[in-house]
Amino acid sequence: MNRLTNRLTQLQSEERKAMGIFVTCGFPTIADTVPLMHAIDRGGADFIELGMPFSDPLAEGKPIQHASEVALANGVNLSTALAAVRLFRETSDTPVLLMGYVNPILRYGEAQFCEEASAAGVDGLILPDLPPDESAIVAGSAAKHGLAMVYLVAPNTPPERIRRIGDLATGFVYAVSFTGLTGAPLDTSGSVQKYLNETRALIRQPLLVGFGIANAEDARKMTRHTDGFIVGSALVRRIDALWSNDSVESKARTEQVESFIRSLRPESG
Repeated sequence: MNRLTNRLTQLQSEERKAMGIFVTCGFPTIADTVPLMHAIDRGGADFIELGMPFSDPLAEGKPIQHASEVALANGVNLSTALAAVRLFRETSDTPVLLMGYVNPILRYGEAQFCEEASAAGVDGLILPDLPPDESAIVAGSAAKHGLAMVYLVAPNTPPERIRRIGDLATGFVYAVSFTGLTGAPLDTSGSVQKYLNETRALIRQPLLVGFGIANAEDARKMTRHTDGFIVGSALVRRIDALWSNDSVESKARTEQVESFIRSLRPESG
């Protein structure tokens, strides 16, 4: 097992919920990426999703779209993300997943990318536009190099497909809380809870929920039937506001990020 599966297995044995945190590589600057990853780490994240910016991030709402645009303007590419993980890995064993889109990986060369990602200290991949049934071209290289593959399900995913995704996933299954884009308001209604409860019963892998979670109360509600939660847009918004405020010093910015991460974990989790 790699760092990610070890961490999730440990949390399940302790009956604790996993907390994953997303941040975009190169936003607001390339130099800020690793310090932000360390702030997230100090804040108690169980794993970090490092976003690989792409010009057409189909699953993302405005906050992460904006972060991707800024990062691309800063010159970020896949090599930048791998370099950030290598630097982060010098002082931390916290699991890191790369989240992005398949076209840049195919252009890079999927075998070379997976080899270099593993060597850098990456633990898994989340590629929302790569259908699980067509993922062998990347999944084979990922498995060879010990990278977990995470696949997504949504409220409109049929039960038989959820089972299939659960069988293919090698890290965890990512339950999208609603059929929409990241950053949209969260729905905690009974229909969402029913979907998560039914999905949990259909798969053997850990089930984590994301999209719309912005605080500890959201996380508490959304982990009633899941093994953990993921926060992205809420942090990206916070980073954008902090770095846009010239009156906030650099150290204070990362300290506030760390404090925000700590605030996201429900007291019971």
